Amino acid sequence: MTHLHSCIADNLDRVRERIAAAAARSGRDASAVTLVAVSKYVDVDAARALLDLGCKDLGESRPQELWRKAEALVDQYVRWHFIGNLQRNKVRRTLPHLTLLHACDSLRLLDEIDRIAGETASEVKALLEVNISGDASKHGFRPAEMPSVIESLTGYKQVQVRGLMGMASLDGTIDDARREFESLRLLRDRLLNELPPEVELKELSMGMSGDFEVAIEEGATMVRVGSALFEGLEA
Repeated sequence: MTHLHSCIADNLDRVRERIAAAAARSGRDASAVTLVAVSKYVDVDAARALLDLGCKDLGESRPQELWRKAEALVDQYVRWHFIGNLQRNKVRRTLPHLTLLHACDSLRLLDEIDRIAGETASEVKALLEVNISGDASKHGFRPAEMPSVIESLTGYKQVQVRGLMGMASLDGTIDDARREFESLRLLRDRLLNELPPEVELKELSMGMSGDFEVAIEEGATMVRVGSALFEGLEA
């Protein structure tokens, strides 16, 4: 076993143990939480090692890097997650690779996705990004506008909204992150009362390497973990 493979295997074991412990603390089973390994930090060999270790959900935040890795790993079964800001001019080339789009942050983007997906009658599973931290630099819908956004979703034929996505403030404490994750869960719970039949909000994508445990404790069904999986690779 190479240093890269063994290092990632050890890190993956530790992250999975932390996921299981956080899930147990909140009375949930670890199987209720999907680990999305954020492979944007590493090359194709490291991404392939993750796949060999049974981690099939990989996340990328740059379209070009997703395209490159998807082409290089075409011989592998991968569930690709796009977790960054997707520009509308990159939609057409990105959609064929995706299992889930995490960061739908505007109705204009959803319009373009629905239009392009309609050309091939393909379905696109997506999450709506909510700016739970209030940071001006963050993308996403404002929490207060979410009821009207949900109403707007009835016009889409190809986009299937499956949940919400949020990021904690980069400058906040872990307690701040907990409050922000809780706010997203509570927002989701309120929205459940007014969902059109074609919309589901089962998924909550929240939590990264520095805060995924509190995200799980607050209800995350997906965590996006990158750096914690690749510690020690440069050693």
